[in-house]
Amino acid sequence: MSGIATYNAKRDFKKTAEPPGRVGAKRSRNLQYVIQKHEASRLHYDFRLEVGGVLASWAIPKGPSLDPGEKRLAVRTEDHPMDYGGFEGTIPAGEYGGGTVMLWDRGTWTPEGKEPAQAQLRSRCKASACMVLSRWCA
Repeated sequence: MSGIATYNAKRDFKKTAEPPGRVGAKRSRNLQYVIQKHEASRLHYDFRLEVGGVLASWAIPKGPSLDPGEKRLAVRTEDHPMDYGGFEGTIPAGEYGGGTVMLWDRGTWTPEGKEPAQAQLRSRCKASACMVLSRWCA
């Protein structure tokens, strides 16, 4: 099952205001990233990078750190649609990820080197916003 198919299978769009999943076209020259604060069963932050028309996603249980030398656990989750980057709201209790989602940070990122962005997810990236994100992509 593809990332977007997995995303759709976990949600009942009659009950949640989350956007339905589909692979989107690249919106601009710049690749987007989003960090969302998610108060689900446990507070965590969701880190999302635009890659191949979707937002590749990781849950960061302890949240972001301003210290680039500090390592944080990042758990890979299913891909999310590009429209999810602007989602804020409350996912109903009992639904997958039930709780409040708040946009915490957003910006653009540039892969280092000449490899395609997909290959760079296993390497490092540079973000052009106030958060230090280069260590999160490793």
